[in-house]
Amino acid sequence: MHYTLSNLIQINKKIKDKINELSISEYNPKVIAVSKTFTEEDIMPLIEYGHCEFGENKVQEAQKKWPILKEKNENLKLHMLGKLQTNKVKNALEIFDYLHSLDSLKLANKISKEMHKNSKKIKIFIQINLGGEKQKSGIEPSDLEEFYKHCLELKLDIIGTMCIPPENQDPKFFFKDLSQLNQKINLSEISMGMTNDYLDALEYRSTYLRIGTAIFGKRFK
Repeated sequence: MHYTLSNLIQINKKIKDKINELSISEYNPKVIAVSKTFTEEDIMPLIEYGHCEFGENKVQEAQKKWPILKEKNENLKLHMLGKLQTNKVKNALEIFDYLHSLDSLKLANKISKEMHKNSKKIKIFIQINLGGEKQKSGIEPSDLEEFYKHCLELKLDIIGTMCIPPENQDPKFFFKDLSQLNQKINLSEISMGMTNDYLDALEYRSTYLRIGTAIFGKRFK
């Protein structure tokens, strides 16, 4: 068995055990296998196993890697996880099914324009900067409701919110905040939890877990 598949199976078991421990019914979070910098050789064992959700951080890398894979495997869903530049929106819409990093009005307006021009829909998460970190993108929590209303006016398909907790702080504090913000605007999906904290994210009903290193190993690029 390929190491990436072995890792994914172990992760799925840990998730199932944690959900049982929490006694949560009808809860089936999805694992996004974050395959940035990894090759088709590392990805194919997961696809052949039946895994459908994959994530990339860069549009250019996704364009090189995924068109043929998606053409051969119609069930695959590709998630854009990194910061999306406005000049890459058109290309992103061509390859990605989900965007987890909507972080500005400028980007929202550009996505809306390109979507209506090309009749292409993409499911979107609003990225929220819960830690107030200058080096990270995201909407300020206090601006969320107004920003969400603007997105609806633009006819964007907003399905949830996303966060990346500050390093070296308890992620549960931020997961709780995001869960509450998500409920406030009545959205059903939450993108939170990565390799080091995905089990904690389950306590706050994350629906999409973005897991890379625990599946593919450390990146060298």
